[in-house]
Amino acid sequence: MRSTSFSRARRTFVAACALAAASLAHAAWPERTVTLVVPYAPGGAADALARVLAAKVGSKLGTSVIVDNRAGASGTIGASYVAKAKPDGYTMLYDATPYSINPHLFPSMPYAPDALQPLSLVSLAPNILIVKADAPYKDVKDLIGKAKAQPGKVNYASGGSGTVQRLASELFRQKLDLDMVHIPYKSGGPAITDVMGGQVDFMFSTIAASSPLVNSGKLRALAISSPKRSPLLPDVPTVAETVIPGYEVYEWNGVFVPAGTPADIVAKLQKAVAESLQDPDVRKRFTDVGAQPIGSTPAQFADYLKKEDAKWAEVVRKGNIKLD
Repeated sequence: MRSTSFSRARRTFVAACALAAASLAHAAWPERTVTLVVPYAPGGAADALARVLAAKVGSKLGTSVIVDNRAGASGTIGASYVAKAKPDGYTMLYDATPYSINPHLFPSMPYAPDALQPLSLVSLAPNILIVKADAPYKDVKDLIGKAKAQPGKVNYASGGSGTVQRLASELFRQKLDLDMVHIPYKSGGPAITDVMGGQVDFMFSTIAASSPLVNSGKLRALAISSPKRSPLLPDVPTVAETVIPGYEVYEWNGVFVPAGTPADIVAKLQKAVAESLQDPDVRKRFTDVGAQPIGSTPAQFADYLKKEDAKWAEVVRKGNIKLD
């Protein structure tokens, strides 16, 4: 009996020591550079904002946070890399709306649905419905009127079938029961160019990419996808206030960590992200390109992702959308 009791006591002591050692290790975190993986190409809106955030988060943590671009396959390559990384707080993912769309487009995903843990919703940026500067559509109702009068004659562009811009247009089409033709491009830039040239009737485009062209008179904005108007384009009405009550589409950005990352490290990272997004200089960098800084809790971000997943699952299903 004494031997058994001694063995149990020893096991308890060893476990307590291991727990204490782990706690001390976490308390010392971070002891080296943290990597923020961006699963999109350098130079895009997500990459630019990720770099702004990384610099400030690094200063909050007292270490360097470097951005590692791992683009390809609509963001799944970079997401998969982080999903399979060691859950020690040294590898994070900065993803965007395709994260919620991809599971409904790809036959299979390269990582398990629960392999990534939401850390914080970083920002929300609306899309704008753009047409050629001298297009005959003076407002969004004119565009809808033509689409109803001439089924199959109005077309719209996007940077690809799985993009937010395509899904925003498809949601618009479904809600109004319109017959319109999708013209996919390899990226958003050429699509915007053809809208500007009149080769395509319209597209939903990121506010960062298109608002300068709208303000310079090279494009006309008929509506915006957020529930409220944007300070960058205060005269542009929302889709919700004009034709589809409740219509809401954002290009969101958020941070994830590998599942199993210790709770105390998650808390430190979330605090650093949230505080960074309250910094006036960081906020200005985001709002200058039409993005609203957020800085949510993991639970709030998880709830938001559930709503996004349900919305895009239904749009993809009803539209029978396939990858190009």
